[in-house]
Amino acid sequence: MDSWTIAGTVFACTFGGALFGIFLRRILPDSHLSSESKDVVKMGTGLLATLAALVLGLLIASAKSSFDAQRTGFQQLSANLILLDRSLKFYGPETKEIRDQLRRTVALVLDHRWPATGSRGTGLDAPDISESAAALYAAVRDLAPKTDAQKAVQAQALQVSSDLGRTRWQLSQGDESSIPTPFLVVLIFWLTVLFITFGLFSPGNATVISVLLICAVSVSGALFLIVELDRPFNGLIQISSKPLRDALGQLGQ
Repeated sequence: MDSWTIAGTVFACTFGGALFGIFLRRILPDSHLSSESKDVVKMGTGLLATLAALVLGLLIASAKSSFDAQRTGFQQLSANLILLDRSLKFYGPETKEIRDQLRRTVALVLDHRWPATGSRGTGLDAPDISESAAALYAAVRDLAPKTDAQKAVQAQALQVSSDLGRTRWQLSQGDESSIPTPFLVVLIFWLTVLFITFGLFSPGNATVISVLLICAVSVSGALFLIVELDRPFNGLIQISSKPLRDALGQLGQ
């Protein structure tokens, strides 16, 4: 499910639960709403609130960590691309075709990850990207250095190419969610129970309903932001393509 669907589900469950609690308040016998009953319910909801807060904290940390890792990975990828291009430039004019191949590979990555058409991006493990990257590595490997300086540059270029390949495969896993679905299901259940108890012990006037509505919107907004962070290439919160585009502009110069 996308972030809007999850946020809508959370809102429907929480605010619907609050309204259901208000309805229960009207039909339950007074003995079920005694002070002793309220004390027990408050203790139970306090436990649920603590557990929900812990799970929310875990989800936020997981989503933020995933987002930062992807952003840092693309920054590192961009820096290594420029380093590889400069190494090939120092090798000599015979690497011009390899540098052109490097530009084409980067353009492929941009086209797959951030399509110009605005459509949903695809991963970095696409077959054409893999083939282009493999051809690039083979071209660097097959260079025939004539001097010690060229041998040193070739060795560095091969190392950087290996690092680029490793980083690309790590970044290709970015489309997989870092948030376990059971966490979301259990959290939504706990939040729904909490809002039912809020409505159960609240008078059903306009002020209370408005406050419960704002709380439900706030909770669903928090889950929306968490899911958006967990999917950094689709939605409102996206990793910028600027580092990679800047690197593309530097290649071949």
